[in-house]
Amino acid sequence: MDLPRLRALWPQGRRARQRRALQTVLAAGSALALLLWWLLPSGGPGYPKAPVSFATGVANGVYEKYGMLLQSDLRTALPGVDVTLEHTEGSVDNIKRVASGRDDFTIAAADAVASYDGPGKSRLRAVARLYDDYMQLVVPRDSTVRSIRDLRHMTVGVGQADSGVSLITRRLFAAAGMDMNKDVTAEPVGIDQAPAMLLDGRLDAFFWSGGLPTAAVSAMATPVARIKLVQLGDLVAPLHAMGSDMAYYRQAVMPADAYPAAQDGKAVPTVAVANLLITTDRADDGLVQRLTRAVIDSRDTIGTVVHAAQLVDLRTAVFTDPLPLHVGAERYYRSVKP
Repeated sequence: MDLPRLRALWPQGRRARQRRALQTVLAAGSALALLLWWLLPSGGPGYPKAPVSFATGVANGVYEKYGMLLQSDLRTALPGVDVTLEHTEGSVDNIKRVASGRDDFTIAAADAVASYDGPGKSRLRAVARLYDDYMQLVVPRDSTVRSIRDLRHMTVGVGQADSGVSLITRRLFAAAGMDMNKDVTAEPVGIDQAPAMLLDGRLDAFFWSGGLPTAAVSAMATPVARIKLVQLGDLVAPLHAMGSDMAYYRQAVMPADAYPAAQDGKAVPTVAVANLLITTDRADDGLVQRLTRAVIDSRDTIGTVVHAAQLVDLRTAVFTDPLPLHVGAERYYRSVKP
């Protein structure tokens, strides 16, 4: 080939080499992006793969059931993280465990959170407001009890010592002008024992604070078991008069279809308090952000089993008084804000 023709072809050869080099760079970039996509967690920020513990509550309670179902969803939301569930006595116990660092996450009633004044209080943070607990006073169908005041001199299940049930039950008695330690024989039993004790005649009544319906109460609320629910709605105003900590209780109504056979088709006035999903400022921001998303996204699936979970709502989840939101939770809510 003569020199003039070789010179004419030179720019074309150079451009071809440049194209091949560019294609090589792009291919390498695509491979790197694919590798990063495979190695890094999807659907949100990075997070540590250390085990996480979740304090729930007593056996057969709503906290326990909710925790079990959420644990399943977290396997997808937090791949590589082993989430273990811990049985506890309830809200008061749960707060102590998380504040001390013994557990990483838990559910607790807002009144118990507001009343906590122990070590680690300043480190507590909220992930979400979940659903409301309804105070339930359960008695045999043929009982003469029509209000809490009728329980005087009776044997009553008041919840385990470190439970939210025990905390609010003591306050309800006080609002009624009674002393739980003097006016009744108080048995410190929870929803795992109280139903059987009531049916066996070892209890005249028991208190329970939980989402509606609670499976253990539903199992009793049949024509065979013959129980009924006693109204507590007349105690809301006296509760509020007892101090600022009582502001977390609100007037509520258990709908007629909560426990149909135990309510004769009638709504039952009672007291309700919000539940919060809580952690501490020690929890990793990315982990909390992804966990918050899982809580909101799992509402419908969990709600088919735990009906109270149907009330978890993005619009109300941020109202976590008395606790501030964790930074990771706040990031999630900001990311989905319209």
